Amino acid sequence: MLLLFDGVCNLCNGFVQWVIVRDKKGVFKFAALQSETGQQELKKLGKNTETFDSVVLIAGSKVLTQSDAAIEIAAQLGGIWSLSPMLRVFPRFLRNAVYNWVARNRYRWFGKREQCMLPRPEWKDRFLT
Repeated sequence: MLLLFDGVCNLCNGFVQWVIVRDKKGVFKFAALQSETGQQELKKLGKNTETFDSVVLIAGSKVLTQSDAAIEIAAQLGGIWSLSPMLRVFPRFLRNAVYNWVARNRYRWFGKREQCMLPRPEWKDRFLT
């Protein structure tokens, strides 16, 4: 599975680090939406290559964004997180409204970097450039 994220967003970078620590099976690979890999994937999917307001999860032929992506990512981590699909009892329009509210405010609340984060050496093989 490939997780595309906003590479300059502090919240997004924190989320990626949170996922890596809990992804004991190494299910996820990562690429910043701004990276060459991220841009190529967005183009292949027919997605906007200039707006980075959602995490994108590519799982085989399935492409998930917004709350659907967040729920699936958590579900793949196992343990207590495997209960996250229960959040689908809430209608997608409500889940995505909350997701979009956080996405709109993430730079103001958490800040942003001048450039994409550099992964720790032990995580380097999980990141695509």
